[in-house]
Amino acid sequence: MTYTVAQLATIDEPLWFCLKAQPKREHLAALALRRQLDIESFSPRLRFRKMTPRGPVWFVEAMFPGYLFSRLVYYHQHRGAEHSPGIQRFVRFGDQLAAIDPEIIASLRVSTGENEIITIDPEITVGQAVQIAEGPLQGIEALVTRLIPAKERVRVLLEFLGRRVETEVATPGVLSLQPARTSVGL
Repeated sequence: MTYTVAQLATIDEPLWFCLKAQPKREHLAALALRRQLDIESFSPRLRFRKMTPRGPVWFVEAMFPGYLFSRLVYYHQHRGAEHSPGIQRFVRFGDQLAAIDPEIIASLRVSTGENEIITIDPEITVGQAVQIAEGPLQGIEALVTRLIPAKERVRVLLEFLGRRVETEVATPGVLSLQPARTSVGL
């Protein structure tokens, strides 16, 4: 939904708006809106594991990088929200401001839980179908036959040149062909 500023001046009920925030500071901007201005705000985040030179590390990043959602009465609260720490502006389309359907926010909130975080855990298990994502065997589907956690590798069985071959592949180099398990929170 979009509204002009003139239309919003006549609406006395709070609406959900999308706000542009400073990169990597979305959750801090939402916190500032809540604490300083008592404006209901929502900044969903994803928690996932990524391979680094030090080994696998958990990262938490914004689900919508550079954006957050706030519920406010535009006419009375927009100035305070726009000048709040970490906020750059309201999302607009020309002279129209974008308002978000409350059902979408409610659905996201159910998915993220109270701490606004969804954990994505792409843990690989024996017997799982995977696709090799890097190296000379990229794109080939295989079946995990053994986990080798000390080396961050898995042994996979794949069909190659008309015969079955078993080989080792780095764990970060395989993608699960089954949906990743997600859990709410930390």
